Amino acid sequence: MLAPHPFRLFPNPNAGTPGVVVLPEGGFRRAKAEITSWPGYAPTPLLDLAAVARAAGLGSVQMKDEAPRFGLGSFKALGGAYAVAQMLGAELARRGVAARAGSGELVAGIYAAATGGITVTCATDGNHGRSVAWGAQRFGCRCVIYVHATVSQGRVDAIARYGAEVRRVAGTYDDAVREAARVADAEGWFVISDTSYPGYTTVPVDVMQGYRVMADEALEQWQGAAPTHCFMQGGVGGAAAAVSVQLRGRVVPRPMFIVAEPDRAACLLASAEAGEPVAIPGDLDTLMAGLACGEPSILAWQELARAADAFMAVPDEAAVECMRLLARQGIVAGESGVAGLAALLLAAADPAARAALNLGPESRVLLFSTEGATDPALYKRLVTA
Repeated sequence: MLAPHPFRLFPNPNAGTPGVVVLPEGGFRRAKAEITSWPGYAPTPLLDLAAVARAAGLGSVQMKDEAPRFGLGSFKALGGAYAVAQMLGAELARRGVAARAGSGELVAGIYAAATGGITVTCATDGNHGRSVAWGAQRFGCRCVIYVHATVSQGRVDAIARYGAEVRRVAGTYDDAVREAARVADAEGWFVISDTSYPGYTTVPVDVMQGYRVMADEALEQWQGAAPTHCFMQGGVGGAAAAVSVQLRGRVVPRPMFIVAEPDRAACLLASAEAGEPVAIPGDLDTLMAGLACGEPSILAWQELARAADAFMAVPDEAAVECMRLLARQGIVAGESGVAGLAALLLAAADPAARAALNLGPESRVLLFSTEGATDPALYKRLVTA
């Protein structure tokens, strides 16, 4: 279904080894209860890609379509906005304003006098920043978002529409992460990051617990025998780790889990090869902007280092072909949202990769299209070119 493209596949020699609990179940139950109570919540659809499965010689392929999520165009609404609400509740309790301020009270503006003086910030490739800005607007606090040099103006404008101040910095996503942390420390702001690093783990746990909701929905919607495989895009690894945790907890036997990344920003694959988290150099210049990350989240890595069965790096050209393939079926999926599909189709067409991943006519594959046309102008240019 795709033209031949070079890709890298690294089977994880540490798959299945014991490890620490990264995302406790109690935290997920709280996140699910909170998010599903928000106005506008509705499960996103699980689509049956029957034609894709037939062409790839697989039993079934089903894809969770996150484009409709809260009107924000991506799954990130589940994580960033939830973490904003959690942070505000904790800060109001610390200040003695309210012992347990829930999101309903925040939305109602009951504590607006206090929350209006609180500023949240983060770095983003686009989608996470939009979620944080939306959450800040919804829950009543100020928001400053940092973007790096190659984030498109369309994505910047989409963030600004939710009332956030957007600041552009030179360098890569990881440079923007460091700048957001530096300014927040100087100004007394609160970083709502989807990546974790030494000394900063509480908020990313809340973000990842929110992400688990989409995997939980997918398993509730799944019909028939359980999935045997899941291909999930990487980035810093937070979403992949969240999906991995949910699958391990609910599906027996555990589906084979494959992490897909852009070949120009494959920090998780590089870390798997090294046996420890590593940062990769370069400008990380990939069309898959939401996955253009050079350093893994340390919490995500603790999950993926033992739970991912393999890591794959795929080229931009394959992602664009997958966008067009889905568009012909009436499905709108952005460039970062199709990395898992690209990895699946490239592996299924390659005899060695197909054998290594145990893909065959009985395979039942779960995918996540994590974004729609979050930059409509770019999406149109890529799909219609």
